[in-house]
Amino acid sequence: MSENCQGTEAIDTKDTIHVDIAVIGGGPGGYTAAFRAADLGLSVGLIESAATLGGVCVNEGCIPSKTLLHATSLITEANHAQEMGISFGQIQVDIETLRNHKVKTVKTLTTGIANLADARGIKRLQGKGTFKAAHRLEVVGANSTVTVSFGKAIIATGSSPVKLPKMPEHACIWDSSAALDLKTIPDNLLIIGGGIIGLEMAQVYAALGSNITIVEASEQLIPAADKDILQPLLKSIKKHYQILTKTKVVDVSIIEEGVSVTMEGKKVMEPVVFDSVLVAVGRQPNTANIGLERLGITLDSHQCIPVDSHRETSSSGVYAIGDVVAGPMLAHKATHEGKIAAESAAGLSVSQKVVAIPSVAYTSPELAWVGLTEKAAKAQGVEYTVGKIPWLVSGRAQSVNATNGVTKALFDKQDGVLLGASICGENAGELIHEAVIGLTMGTKAYDIAHAVHAHPTLSETFAFAAELVEGTMTDMLPPRKR
Repeated sequence: MSENCQGTEAIDTKDTIHVDIAVIGGGPGGYTAAFRAADLGLSVGLIESAATLGGVCVNEGCIPSKTLLHATSLITEANHAQEMGISFGQIQVDIETLRNHKVKTVKTLTTGIANLADARGIKRLQGKGTFKAAHRLEVVGANSTVTVSFGKAIIATGSSPVKLPKMPEHACIWDSSAALDLKTIPDNLLIIGGGIIGLEMAQVYAALGSNITIVEASEQLIPAADKDILQPLLKSIKKHYQILTKTKVVDVSIIEEGVSVTMEGKKVMEPVVFDSVLVAVGRQPNTANIGLERLGITLDSHQCIPVDSHRETSSSGVYAIGDVVAGPMLAHKATHEGKIAAESAAGLSVSQKVVAIPSVAYTSPELAWVGLTEKAAKAQGVEYTVGKIPWLVSGRAQSVNATNGVTKALFDKQDGVLLGASICGENAGELIHEAVIGLTMGTKAYDIAHAVHAHPTLSETFAFAAELVEGTMTDMLPPRKR
C-alpha cells in the first residue's frame, strides 16, 4: 500500500469534498487527532504538505535523531567497556549503512501511520492547506488544487527551525534536518545553541569523529533545567566539547577554507574557521500564510494561536494543537492535545488538565525533568522541600558504572504533594515517568517513600529522594551525622 499522502479513494480535483473534520498537518498531533476523530465515527480529511505522514518528529526529528543517538551510544559504551576488562578493538563506522538504517526506521513508521489512516477511511490530501473562509479551505498540491468544506477543523501545522538573521545560505550551514542527513562528518563542527537539539546532535557527531564547539547565549546549557541537575552531563561533555556560554555569534561568512565565525563573549573574539555550522536556536510555529485572518484568529506575541482548555480557538469549531499553541514544542504534548481537540470537536465533554509534560534530552547521560524545576519554584515563590540523591548511593548505578547521575524531587512544604522532579543519568528519559504519574495523581512524598521499589534499580533513587524529605532515608547518613 502506498505511503504517500494521496487518499485511499480517488478524489476529483474539480469538485469540493466535504468532511466532518479537516485536520491540517500530519505530524504526531495531527494524525492522532485525525485517528481519534475517525474512531468516533466522523469523516476526516487529513492534509499534509510532505510526501509522508509523521511530521518533523517522525521524518526529520525525534525518530531519526534517536536512531542515530542509539547507534552512536554503542560506540561510547564500547569504549567504556574497557574499564570493565572488555575490549572490542578498533571500532569502525560505515556511515552509509548507518544512514540506511535511519531511513529504514523512518520508512517503517511512516508506512505504518499511512496504513492506520487508510484503515480508518481517512481522506488524505498532499498539499498546502489554507483557509479561504469559514468552513472552507483550499489544498494546493504539486499537480492539483482541491477545495475542502468542513464542519470543524483542527490546525496542527507544527513548527520550523528559527533562522538567524544574516546567516548565509550554504551547504555548510545546517539546520537540524540537514544535520540528520549525515551527508558529511566535518572535522570541526560549530553548534549555535546549547539546547536539547544542539546537545543531541553534538553527541552524534562527536561519536562519529567531529571536534565539537557549542556556543550558547545564556549562562548555561539547556537553560530551562536546574543548574545542579546539569552537572553530571557537563562533567561528561566538557571532556570532549569546547563550550562557550554567555557568548553569541556576531558574524558568519563563507571562505575558501570553510565557514568563518566571529563570536562575542566578554569581548569580540578572533574569527574561527569551521567545516560546518549547525544552527539550533529553537523553533517557531507555522502559523503564517494559512489564512487565519479569514477566520478572525489573532496570534499572540509568540505567533502562537490562543486556545481554551478544549483547544478551541476564537473561531468557533476551529481547534489548534501542538507547536502552534503555547507551551513546549514536544510531540507527546501534541498527541495529547490532538485527542482533546478531536473529542471536543466530536461533542464529548473533555478539557485539558495536564500538569505533567516531561522534557528529555537524550544525551549521555540523559537529562529529564517534569513539573516545577527548583529555579521555577523559587521564581514563583512556591514553598517547597527538596530531596536530592547522588547516584553514588545506588547499588544499581555502581554495578552498571552509571554513578555519574542525580535524582531530585520537589514537594510542597505544607502537604508534601509532589511538585516536580529532575533526573540526570542513564535512562533518565524512562525513569522520569514515575514522576509524571505521581504529578498527575497528586502523589505525596509519603506515598512514594512507602511504595516498594525493586532492588537494585535506578528507580530506587526516586524513592530515596522522597525518603530524604520524609526523614526515613537509611542509604545516606541523616543530615546531623554527615
